[in-house]
Amino acid sequence: MDGDATFSLANDQGRARRAAEALFASVRRNLVPILPASAEVLHVGATAIPGCLTKGDLDVAVRVDADDLPSVEATLAARFPRNAGSIRTTDFAAFADAGASPALGIQVTTRGGDFDVFHCYVAALRADSILVAGYNALKIRCEGGPMDAYRAAKDVFIADVLRSRLL
Repeated sequence: MDGDATFSLANDQGRARRAAEALFASVRRNLVPILPASAEVLHVGATAIPGCLTKGDLDVAVRVDADDLPSVEATLAARFPRNAGSIRTTDFAAFADAGASPALGIQVTTRGGDFDVFHCYVAALRADSILVAGYNALKIRCEGGPMDAYRAAKDVFIADVLRSRLL
């Protein structure tokens, strides 16, 4: 999918964070009224973590009860393109809007499902500046390199954080 893409951090971190926060407020304001009561719309990803370097996109997690996933997935599919490079399971669906400013990713998970970890990861980094420093160092090492290499390194980092926090 991103084999030829290059990982780049945003040139102006403050501006990128403000743009992500503004888009999150808009997305949340538009989604909450049309989603079931079980839905929780959360700002996740680097722009949700103080001091974390970002490439300048926005990640949103939508957590729902398992019974509500089909309707939430249909609602989001009517409004956002599916993330073609992401898996899709009975408890996870992903959407991506590269045309949004900033680029937008939405991950829908069932509460307690295998992929219901985005909020846990953000909470761990918000609570530990050493983890943020480690994540930032990873991003700096990967800058200018292939996006796939960054994503592989990020996946290992996230798995290590979640494993240490969930034990």
